[in-house]
Amino acid sequence: MKLTILIHCPDQSGIISSVTSYIHEQKGNIIYLDQHVDKEAGVFFMRLESEFENSIELPLFKKEFDKKLASKYGMQWELYKDGKKPKMAVFVSKYNHCLYDLLSRYRSGELLVEIPFILSNHKDLEYIADQFQIPYYHVSITKENKESAEEKQLELLKKYGIDFIVLARYMQIISPKVIDVFPQKIINIHHSFLPAFAGAKPYHAAFERGVKIIGATSHYVTAELDAGPIIEQDVTTVSHSHSIKDFITKGRDLEKIVLSRAVQMHAARKTMVYNNKTVVFS
Repeated sequence: MKLTILIHCPDQSGIISSVTSYIHEQKGNIIYLDQHVDKEAGVFFMRLESEFENSIELPLFKKEFDKKLASKYGMQWELYKDGKKPKMAVFVSKYNHCLYDLLSRYRSGELLVEIPFILSNHKDLEYIADQFQIPYYHVSITKENKESAEEKQLELLKKYGIDFIVLARYMQIISPKVIDVFPQKIINIHHSFLPAFAGAKPYHAAFERGVKIIGATSHYVTAELDAGPIIEQDVTTVSHSHSIKDFITKGRDLEKIVLSRAVQMHAARKTMVYNNKTVVFS
């Protein structure tokens, strides 16, 4: 059996020693350990993987860990059993590049998740879901029906036991009604021009401004639009020789790569959020 433990708590001496000793007492072997201290905030973060030769009683393990360690150090902690793939719902609108990329990586085994369904506010990309034999739900959204549409979304998310959501260029604002059910579990992708080049045609605006770098940012969704904790970013250079079409092509390539990296890190439980920032472990 393999367990992954994520911890954050006020920084103080003895944390690593206490945790590793407890794992040893439970006859576990630590195969990975990484830690970080936010000096300004005085917060300690740690990610630990351990293997156990024999199966352990998880409820008792959690109870004793909470009693002996979490309470003592004021820990916020999560434990995951290896082998259980998280269930990921994909929300999409009309752009297909991120959807194709995620599904291709999923089919090849690169993304260690389950994808029970794809949801869209349009019918345009249903043919892609059919290609990958994944259920596709069309939930139209207007100003008049937004509340009932989100109720339908929540029903589907609950029905399939979804662990997290990926917005693969889903061109709708997610309201607190959904965000509050999936805090730090909704991943979005956008071009890195925000807020300097906001609007319907950011690449056109960037082209007109003569930028020399374009990029993409993947982040967790919060109530404040496009201001959630950043998971992954990347950039590429452009020049006067590139056309608007080149900008769009390069930008979409970056969006695919950055989103897939963010999804992989989240699925592998390598991200921790604190004060609207992320700690991303290697």
